[in-house]
Amino acid sequence: MTPRLLLRAWPRGLALVPGAPSRPSSTGSGPDEYLQHSIVPTMHYQDSLPRLPIPKLEDTMRRYLSAQKPLLDDNHFRKTEELCKSFESGVGRELHAHLLAQDKQNKHTSYISGPWFDMYLTARDSVVLNFNPFIAFNPDPKPEYNDQLTRATNMTVSAVRFLKTLRAGLLEPEVFHLNPAKSDTDAFKRLIRFVPSSLSWYGAYLVNAYPLDMSQYFRLFNSTRLPKPSRDELFTDAKARHLLVLRKGHFYVFDVLDQDGNIVNPSEIQAHLKFILSDNSPVPEFPLAYLSSENRDIWAELRQKLVQGGNEDTLRKVDSAVFCLCLDDFPVKDLIHLSHAMLHGDGTNRWFDKSFNLIVARDGTAAVNFEHAWGDGVAVLRFFNEVFKDSTQTPAVTPQSRPAATDSSATVQKLSFKLSDALKAGITTAKEKFDAAMKTLTIDSIQFERGGKEFLKKQKLSPDAVAQLAFQMAFLRQYGQTVATYESCSTAAFKHGRTETIRPASIFTKRCSEAFVREPSQHSVGELQHMMAECSKYHGQLTKEAAMGQGFDRHLFALRYLATARGITLPELYLDPAYQQINHNILSTSTLSSPAVRVGGFAPVVPDGFGIAYAVHDDWIGCNVSSYSGRNAREFLRCVHKGLEDMFDALEGKAIKS
Repeated sequence: MTPRLLLRAWPRGLALVPGAPSRPSSTGSGPDEYLQHSIVPTMHYQDSLPRLPIPKLEDTMRRYLSAQKPLLDDNHFRKTEELCKSFESGVGRELHAHLLAQDKQNKHTSYISGPWFDMYLTARDSVVLNFNPFIAFNPDPKPEYNDQLTRATNMTVSAVRFLKTLRAGLLEPEVFHLNPAKSDTDAFKRLIRFVPSSLSWYGAYLVNAYPLDMSQYFRLFNSTRLPKPSRDELFTDAKARHLLVLRKGHFYVFDVLDQDGNIVNPSEIQAHLKFILSDNSPVPEFPLAYLSSENRDIWAELRQKLVQGGNEDTLRKVDSAVFCLCLDDFPVKDLIHLSHAMLHGDGTNRWFDKSFNLIVARDGTAAVNFEHAWGDGVAVLRFFNEVFKDSTQTPAVTPQSRPAATDSSATVQKLSFKLSDALKAGITTAKEKFDAAMKTLTIDSIQFERGGKEFLKKQKLSPDAVAQLAFQMAFLRQYGQTVATYESCSTAAFKHGRTETIRPASIFTKRCSEAFVREPSQHSVGELQHMMAECSKYHGQLTKEAAMGQGFDRHLFALRYLATARGITLPELYLDPAYQQINHNILSTSTLSSPAVRVGGFAPVVPDGFGIAYAVHDDWIGCNVSSYSGRNAREFLRCVHKGLEDMFDALEGKAIKS
């Protein structure tokens, strides 16, 4: 199964918390077409961003073996160690030299960018569950603004404001400030804007500010992943001015930008959405949206049939739309229902190939479901936060606003598709597969309310390390073993950086988990606390290395990609069962932190795995877990809760209850 990038924002301990002092608020928009008027151009730092480093081969081998140590018995570890030595002194050294030479000739990008796009676009699995995650918004703080029509209008207008601000170069550059008192000031901005783009990063670095890569942002809008045989394509048409709206499986389009590029009056957008919500047509007998959930080769073949059947212009309207707004006809019952609805829904009312779907349920519950090939969590989370902030603080319409007196029936176009018998059969098969896959997925969540970030930091422990340790303890308690674990970490501090993997399962977490789960009475509280501190320290080191591009996963991936591209026989290292096992990520984990986020989630990346979305808040820890039929998410969460209780007991000097 292909590894997935997920939602991981900027590195652990350095997490961007939008809404915090790391970036000043948008200047209120009101009737303004822009969210912000940054005096530093949006892409000011892009040209001078540092390049993603390629780790030394010996460092990669050392880190790889350290990650393998808790997963293998002594015999298997010795065999893997021999394969690493052979790789490092032989074919690995040659491949590494080629990678360095290739990287030197491609200074405009990173060594991982091309291979990583290929990894996503050549994957033939459905994007649903396998790749697309979701992030749900908190409700609007003003309850009356959570009316579906009001919220959908406000979020649409705010999203288009974001688009305009980005394209005008007025969106504040994405910067991580280590010392905001120095770098996040008007005085610094007035100075840095005059520093040439080729040098601007160094100016920020001098005041402990780290600009982040923004090369993915343009793909947020007017973009779609197009199914093609063997390898999909990313399509963008920045000239298109229309919004795509899905409701009850029907497709509608109308312009949200006029011919001069101005935002259509919000009262007109409200009128058009009201018109769509009043359409009483039943769900189509053959809902086209199911096709975007198909295996990519099958979908590519069916799409070709659609084009040949006279639907090319209609498909173009879907593909080029600014984004896809999904209006759902049901209220959300609870967090679990929310997760299922926003992660996959019933298959009729999402176009999973769009860069993102903005989903608004009947009760105003809203979320973003996004396609992952084009970009990572940093771009999506920035968009998400700005839309939440703008739509709640400077809403375009109020619950009392009257929609414009306009003839929406003339402006809103309901798309119709000509479907042959072969296409109808394809949709029916896609629906059967979709329904069968969704039946196997379970999602459950917990909130641990005994404490969070504040308490753990007072104990001088990394909150993320404690959460990850709880997952290790839980799997050990439930299944009796330590398994491959994946935590995504952004490398957006580098030009065209994507992500690196943190490997949370270590000899330290294994030792600590076994002490807590199997033999708590044999260790003093002080010994347990010491083991937790060791885990925290090592996890901090792994996180820092990953954020600096010094993990091992992407390097080994790039060397393997290069071997295949050069027609070289795959080195033995990659045929080792231990290599297959460490890349079979049974625990796939991702976190993000923002006042705008209610919950996020994704499916497991392997059939026998767990998909663990989590957040450590100031005074509580939330965890949203998915699993397929072979695993029990609810029991896993019970074990996570038990692990957190035990660790908090130990930190408070209490004996661990068995």
